Amino acid sequence: MRLSFPFGHDNQVLDIPDSSLLGVLRSGINGYTPLADPVSLVRQALENPVGSKRLSELSEGKKKVVIICSDHTRPVPSKVIIPQMLSEIRKGNPDAEITLLISTGCHRRTTRAELESKFGKEIVDSETIVIHDCDNSPMVNLGRLPSGGELIVNALVTSADLVCSEGFIEPHFFAGFSGGRKSVLPGIASRITVMANHCSEFIADSHSRTGILDGNNIHKDMVWAARRVGLAFICNVVINAEKEVIYAVSGDMEKAHEKGCEFLSKLCAVKALPADIAISTNGGYPLDQNIYQSVKGMTAAEATVRQGGIIIMIAACNDGHGGESFFRQIADASSLEKATEEILARGRNQTIPDQWEAQILLRILMKATVILVSKAPDDMVRAMHMIPASDLKTAMDMAHDILGKSDATVTAIPDGVSVMVV
Repeated sequence: MRLSFPFGHDNQVLDIPDSSLLGVLRSGINGYTPLADPVSLVRQALENPVGSKRLSELSEGKKKVVIICSDHTRPVPSKVIIPQMLSEIRKGNPDAEITLLISTGCHRRTTRAELESKFGKEIVDSETIVIHDCDNSPMVNLGRLPSGGELIVNALVTSADLVCSEGFIEPHFFAGFSGGRKSVLPGIASRITVMANHCSEFIADSHSRTGILDGNNIHKDMVWAARRVGLAFICNVVINAEKEVIYAVSGDMEKAHEKGCEFLSKLCAVKALPADIAISTNGGYPLDQNIYQSVKGMTAAEATVRQGGIIIMIAACNDGHGGESFFRQIADASSLEKATEEILARGRNQTIPDQWEAQILLRILMKATVILVSKAPDDMVRAMHMIPASDLKTAMDMAHDILGKSDATVTAIPDGVSVMVV
């Protein structure tokens, strides 16, 4: 079978013998036929909110309105969502002072070029846009999360009369699902707050996995934070591999999000096919810009590769490792086991930057050898205890050599961030 795997803006193609291929794990998203075009789906969702009044009604009499928006690392189709949210708000209050607050979490600042690509030049030129900075933005302390960490968030939301958000829902490797409450935590939270929420204790918990919300303490903290901030309305979408909207939901932060997660779960759950080699991706650009983000796609392969097997991760990683702290925690490790022990020994408020991503990558590396097909420097990949490969064919040859057999079984996951492997 000839399979194509997203790689940045391009693809990597590989012919896999039928005798070796156990199966291809695909999300049902790409076979789903949407009920309307993207603009209509968002409009219908805004006209029929779940558990909430319409945004136009909520905005009546509200002078200062904040829309929390996704940043450059998320393929949210903001050009489809934001114009309609702006229209709804101004329908209820033409004089509303609206700020688009870019929820970067702990990521780097979004550039103007990235904003124009995301929203369109007209919106960037005409609307007030503020980019959250987890270290330097004006912040307000709103108390303690259920976990005990401090909730410190961007002060803009506390001075707003109405807070709403856009986003998209996809399986998330430790929060269960993206979207909804994640706009606030980690989206517009301080680094201190994100550290506490992403502590080693929570990351190690078996409930902190793809597709799980019940019993997930990370999710619990996020919901509490969003309610404390007053996130009154969300508009979230589900997208396919072409980054097109196939479903939209709006309304109450929890009820609307739950409805979107239910829709997604029916399409994304796939049964694991334990194999010697598991091939995965991060769905191409923009989610595969660095190694840090690519850990997400690796977790899908982790769930279906045999102990001691090979994971081939396909991700462009043009931006390199994606975080110096993340890189150093892996590169400086004398052993994978010792590095894991050091992370687990840290208390909730002792979490260091990018510790959670390092912890998960270490877990993966202790289960399987990872061959990374990327554009990242070879020495960087090797320093992170992975094997670099320039293309998928080379990676497969390496995998067979490492395993010592040419008939190794293979499970392929063309888009690792769009599936929930169970």
